[in-house]
Amino acid sequence: MPAGLVARVPAEVRGAGRDDVRLLVSRGCDVSHHAFRELAGLLRAGDVLAVNTSPTLAAAVDGRVEGAAGVVVHFSTRGDDLRWAVELREPLATGATRPRRGGPAGTVVGLPEGRRLVLEEPVVRGADRLWWARVSGGGVPGLLRRYGRPIRYAYTERDQPLAAYQTVFSVPGPEGEGSAEMPSAGRPFTAPMVAGLVSRGVLFAPLTLHTGVASAEAHEPPYPERFAVPAATAGLVNAARAAGGRVVAVGTTAVRALESAAGPDGVVRPAAGWTGLVVTPERGVRVVDGLLTGLHEPRASHLLMLEAIAGRAALRRAYAEALRHGYLWHEFGDVHLVLPEESVAQA
Repeated sequence: MPAGLVARVPAEVRGAGRDDVRLLVSRGCDVSHHAFRELAGLLRAGDVLAVNTSPTLAAAVDGRVEGAAGVVVHFSTRGDDLRWAVELREPLATGATRPRRGGPAGTVVGLPEGRRLVLEEPVVRGADRLWWARVSGGGVPGLLRRYGRPIRYAYTERDQPLAAYQTVFSVPGPEGEGSAEMPSAGRPFTAPMVAGLVSRGVLFAPLTLHTGVASAEAHEPPYPERFAVPAATAGLVNAARAAGGRVVAVGTTAVRALESAAGPDGVVRPAAGWTGLVVTPERGVRVVDGLLTGLHEPRASHLLMLEAIAGRAALRRAYAEALRHGYLWHEFGDVHLVLPEESVAQA
């Protein structure tokens, strides 16, 4: 991926607004180019957009390892036992971070307000990037609200306010839960655009999947994450499919949640808890007909999910077109809409 195709600042900084991004549309191996504001004309009445309502947390907090240099703690996921999966990163002068070897067990990190974070064990045996840790002195959500900032990687130009990482679908959790990193496929939507889609008969099905810290360097598959598909969403999706509507997931997180709630018969049932599902071409999809997502780096595990939905030939064609036309990558970049091939005559 050419370095010049990285979106380094939000769309509203580059242009006129959040929805001022380009939309690459794939229907099988047929590719067309649009503005994101044209999305309503590419969908049909009765189509369902499954959207992730998880808010983005200010999940990066400065700390200091006892007897060592400063670190940035990325709070990833809260466990059932009130521990948190965390990643320790080395701060850079630019304000971004770089990988740091995790552990060992017993490492103590000093946090604001005199709190202490203690590493206990790796989240995955044999890996040392993410560790389960306990934090003394009160709840982590309050700590993040007072001292946290959004997680930022080196490809972005500068820090952005937390509001830049929230989508129009974000709903604050009752216990301060949320995503370590933005469910970014929903970012280009605006309230007027949602209203316009609703007026055309497009339906919205809310669900939740709290994303953990991604592996920006190693591109590991996602770890288990908390999700919830409510009864109303399950019923809406099933009814729409029965009536011939298409289910388009807004983001890979929405795919993961919906497919985790679907049985082998393709029926979505209310579900909540943890999902370790990784959607691959071998597993395939049972519910999702289409996907709205960003553009992913060549080694990203999300490409397996796109291949499961679109097929390898269509994916190769779409990414060749994205490169040829200079589409922008990452969470502030352009977006890709994958629709079923049979929709060509109906679009």
